[in-house]
Amino acid sequence: MMKRIVFLILICLSFSKISAQEGFKLGLQAGLPVGDFNERIGVVIGADTGYMWAPNKTFDLGIKAGFIHGFSEEFREGTILEDLPSFQFLPLAGSVRIWPGKTFSFGADVGQALGLNKGNDGGFYLRPQVGFQVGPQSEVNFSYTSIDVNDEKWNTITLAYVYTFLSARHFR
Repeated sequence: MMKRIVFLILICLSFSKISAQEGFKLGLQAGLPVGDFNERIGVVIGADTGYMWAPNKTFDLGIKAGFIHGFSEEFREGTILEDLPSFQFLPLAGSVRIWPGKTFSFGADVGQALGLNKGNDGGFYLRPQVGFQVGPQSEVNFSYTSIDVNDEKWNTITLAYVYTFLSARHFR
């Protein structure tokens, strides 16, 4: 029930921000697992939405929500085929970006990732990233995602494309 409430709140926030659109961001990501989940997850995909405020030319603050899906691997142990579960998360985070140059940024998203599949409680969410602006409203970024899942760490390395609607940033 709690997951449905959070999901509805996110949808409402997303649509309320679309009307202003300055700083509204949509992103798609793909990556590979490293660490504890490397043996169980093959590929990771995700999507993010958020809103960034630019109080000055070198510093952005914002909020983000997203969806992460890790596709399970299949293992062959002798003649036994073991199907492992996929993992899904709903990260909710605050976001900080620092722009030392016109087309380069670094920062992090910090918050909580809610686990969506059975047996996945989610946990603390941290996603440091480095971004490169490739157009007036688009960016490519590289990130490392870490989520505390029960007694394990979900770690991935991802590549993402982010589009900003009517950004105030426009290559400063």
